[in-house]
Amino acid sequence: MIEFRFGVGDLARTSFAYSPLQEAVYSLRCWRQPARYPHQRPWLRRLAPAYERLDTELLGALVAPHLWVPDYLTPRPDRPRPSLDAQFAEIRAVPPERLAAEFTGAYDTTFDRLPSVLRKGLDDPGGFRQRIADALEAYWRECLAPDWWPRVQSVLEADLTYRGKVLADAGVDGLFTGLDQRLSWHGDVLTLVPRDSLYAWPKADIRIEGRGLVLVPTLFCHGAHTMIDPRLPPLLSYPARGRATISETPPPATGEALTRLLGAARARILRLLDEPASTTELAHRLAVTPGAVSQHLSVLYDAGLLLRTRSGRSVRYGRSELGERLCG
Repeated sequence: MIEFRFGVGDLARTSFAYSPLQEAVYSLRCWRQPARYPHQRPWLRRLAPAYERLDTELLGALVAPHLWVPDYLTPRPDRPRPSLDAQFAEIRAVPPERLAAEFTGAYDTTFDRLPSVLRKGLDDPGGFRQRIADALEAYWRECLAPDWWPRVQSVLEADLTYRGKVLADAGVDGLFTGLDQRLSWHGDVLTLVPRDSLYAWPKADIRIEGRGLVLVPTLFCHGAHTMIDPRLPPLLSYPARGRATISETPPPATGEALTRLLGAARARILRLLDEPASTTELAHRLAVTPGAVSQHLSVLYDAGLLLRTRSGRSVRYGRSELGERLCG
């Protein structure tokens, strides 16, 4: 059992963020145990040729058999949408002497029982730190950045939008308990009881103490979890809502009357907006250009079928009351 204890003002410092580096590192779990991530299988098949050209021995060893990864490879986001370049700079700057403890902690073993690629690398921790960062950057560049990350980012953006609405409608209790069934909220304590896990998670009593709790959605966990080292700044990762959509192909236009009225493309976009989405997110889901989607969104907005709000740097579209009635 892990308990997060909140003091005066700590709830106000609780925030949401997503982490591109965390998703990149956690996605390595799929290559080790693909059966646990069925929604990623189409992507694994597509990315396999590029992945096999990389330093796969090292990339595979970054994830322990029970799917833990060193804490330093998934640094706590310092803002809702952190820069990937800044995150890579952060792991390149970690003190080399920390690496041995990070990997033995993730593997829950002694140094001499680590995989040989880790033991040999840790003989020169400074050089190994750079090799790890280089391997992850190559993995991001060759496998994830072109198509995979935009789809994942759209899921994470939608999750953050949804959680904000839950907080407004149901308060803190509804927010925390809605993140995952492993979580419960009593008074000033958020309790995490890991279960159905591949490995026993260590007990911890974590006091927020003004540091803020950061809540991070991810596509690569089956339940809420936190950092291995409870002394680190508080972070809680939880299963992102809509993870299954990562494997979707563009949906067919449905509803003959709506299609005749709006045309197949606009009908399809309107039906996709069950949750607010940006132009870029819709373009990736439909496998078309953002420019094409933007034109259709403008027409639908001008006709009163959509509402739009700004979220960070992007504009997100959702169905208006009239749009909902048409889809119904």
